[in-house]
Amino acid sequence: MIRPYDERTLGEAIDALRRGELVAFPTETVYGLGARADDARAVAHIYAAKGRPPENPSIVHAADAELAFALALGVPDSARALAAHFWPGPLTLVVRARRGAVSSLALAGGETIALRVPSHPVALAILRGCGLPIAAPSANRSTGISPTTAAHVESSLGSEVFVVDGGETGFGIESTIVDLTVSPTVLLRRGSISLAALSEVAATVDLGGRVEPLGRSLRAPGSTARHYAPRTPTSLRTRDGLFAEIDLESAGFLLLASTEAPPSVRTVEKLPIEPVGYAHGLYAALHRLDAASLARIVVEEVPDTPAWAAVRDRLVRASST
Repeated sequence: MIRPYDERTLGEAIDALRRGELVAFPTETVYGLGARADDARAVAHIYAAKGRPPENPSIVHAADAELAFALALGVPDSARALAAHFWPGPLTLVVRARRGAVSSLALAGGETIALRVPSHPVALAILRGCGLPIAAPSANRSTGISPTTAAHVESSLGSEVFVVDGGETGFGIESTIVDLTVSPTVLLRRGSISLAALSEVAATVDLGGRVEPLGRSLRAPGSTARHYAPRTPTSLRTRDGLFAEIDLESAGFLLLASTEAPPSVRTVEKLPIEPVGYAHGLYAALHRLDAASLARIVVEEVPDTPAWAAVRDRLVRASST
């Protein structure tokens, strides 16, 4: 059930969240599937709707830093410095959780909590209106392509989910996640806020490309080998090997804008050759390719440079088998 964002929809979304129901809404990164984080039954609805493993924690969203840190225990100075610099925005801070502040299911049974204050006006209006901490992982089936439009949410989760349509999201990939429970700060998931930008505020070590096995509580979402993945088999290739030994008529290609495809290729998506524009369009392009009834998707590798690190991370996990 997609509802255009207006005052009436806002009020209905706030009421639904207070009742413990699910509401999908846009953030500046991707659409999130939200439920009140202090209600175990409500959080369980998220995991059931997504098919999300219980060992995978959810990011908890709050309307401002004060409300976010009220859910934490012993917030370090480095966390406050990062929050002052990057919140509201696409940065998630992992800190120690205050016992009983939210459901343990949102923490995957662990002792840390992943906190974020989003900058999207619709997300902030919902958070301010309901006055509650909201657990909100991406609004799609677990390990699938993240949604950047309301239609993506409905395609993945069905028409029964209440979706607040706030248009296409801005950044297009998920938030950067850092762990503040260790020193120095550890980058757990790469995102639009770079390691260099983080390090200007707090010394940070990059572990954002690591892979964690399911079966134990994860420190951060998006750290398993397969994630952000189309249903269609997907592979990464260098430009030199893009079109070799492939049935070009049954394959779809995601290319950099500067790459030309042979005339026999019938399905091509092209994205900008700079990382911000590429990230913005990545998931939407993968959604279109995944809906095209292809035998396989082939993605041109992007540059292996720090500016492309977050995009490369998503592509590697999307193509993992």
